[in-house]
Amino acid sequence: MISALSGIQMIDFTGSKLASFVLITVFLSAFQVIFPLRSVAQGNLLIMPKRIVFNGKQNIKELSLANTGNDTARYLISTIEYRMKTDGSFEPVTEPDSGQLFAGKYLRFFPRSVVLGPKEVQVIRIQLRNPDQLKSGEYRSHLYFRAVPDTSLPEQGDRLKKQETGFAIKLTPVFGVTIPVIIDAGNTSAKVILSNLYLNYEAPKGPELRIQFNRTGNKSVYGEIKVIHITSDNIETVVGIVRGVAIYTPNDIRILKLDLERKDKVNFRQGKLRIEYISMEDGNNDKLSEAELLLK
Repeated sequence: MISALSGIQMIDFTGSKLASFVLITVFLSAFQVIFPLRSVAQGNLLIMPKRIVFNGKQNIKELSLANTGNDTARYLISTIEYRMKTDGSFEPVTEPDSGQLFAGKYLRFFPRSVVLGPKEVQVIRIQLRNPDQLKSGEYRSHLYFRAVPDTSLPEQGDRLKKQETGFAIKLTPVFGVTIPVIIDAGNTSAKVILSNLYLNYEAPKGPELRIQFNRTGNKSVYGEIKVIHITSDNIETVVGIVRGVAIYTPNDIRILKLDLERKDKVNFRQGKLRIEYISMEDGNNDKLSEAELLLK
């Protein structure tokens, strides 16, 4: 998840290094090809996986940080709390909403800061602690990886831009990435219904589908939206896919707007659209919900 702070762009333990530049290059290439939708990247930082879920199967998880750039970078790691808004965007919070449980105090992670050289990889270990103290429900916090300038690094310390006034200004872009960490404790369940489907034919980029998600239960849902156009002759064409669509607790409604792909022989004024919401949780591909919209 990407966020902004004070006008500066922000990007949402024991380390292990690859033995050689060749192996690192191969790893990074495979990292992006094999896990393109299971990783998150901004700037020169690549993180895999893009979400961590503790569901009782194990109390330690690992994620990998990769510096895909040509400069050394330093990152501080902390936790931050977010509220999901109806449009799917996030805003930071300090106090939980009714029904919202934070995971931060039940997590231990190390190291808490890393320095990554060019093409270097670091493993972060996250441990769930005191799980016996958890009541049934879903707990969520976000790991925050904040890039910080390190003037001790020559390539950063020497980046000065002199103005006509004679003063020197150091250019130090700051960015960060957040990924959710979820604890699924005890008896949790969720259901979701798709409703209020609407196709906007006048959208700037072409037909735009509006979908309302209605979630119930004490658990988030996370999955893939697939939109299929079906003709009167039952010819099916996939015209839209969005992966990683979540509705986090305690939200019960989320609105998604999706630009549909224009394809030959697809008439968005005829036939119907079938919208499928398919789980992406832990290898589970169950259909969470389905709805249809008649076109006219």
